[in-house]
Amino acid sequence: MNKEDLIKRTKKFAIDVIKLVEIFPRTTAGFTIGKQLIRAATSVAANYRAALRAQSHAHFISKLAIVEEEADESLFWLELSADAELIKSDSSANLIKEANELTAIFTASHKTAKNKLYKK
Repeated sequence: MNKEDLIKRTKKFAIDVIKLVEIFPRTTAGFTIGKQLIRAATSVAANYRAALRAQSHAHFISKLAIVEEEADESLFWLELSADAELIKSDSSANLIKEANELTAIFTASHKTAKNKLYKK
């Protein structure tokens, strides 16, 4: 997968999460978890784009670490939303799968980038 594909994929993930949160119940839990989920999911897309514009390899690695962390946090909030029954689990199943995949992609990318830095 190339960087343009990942830019589109992370942006779609953020948009899909925003749409999902719109159907959360209008409760304290719905607002609180929804806000956290939107922040994490949009951060994946925003920080990936920032990583691609990094001024150095070390800066790129730092941004990738943030992307990895936010993808995993998104996964947590999606799982919590389903477990707390804020949404039907079938509504979140595809997003949970996508968050898992994005976390794996960015974990591997972060590891590869760090290995390249330390081999110089």
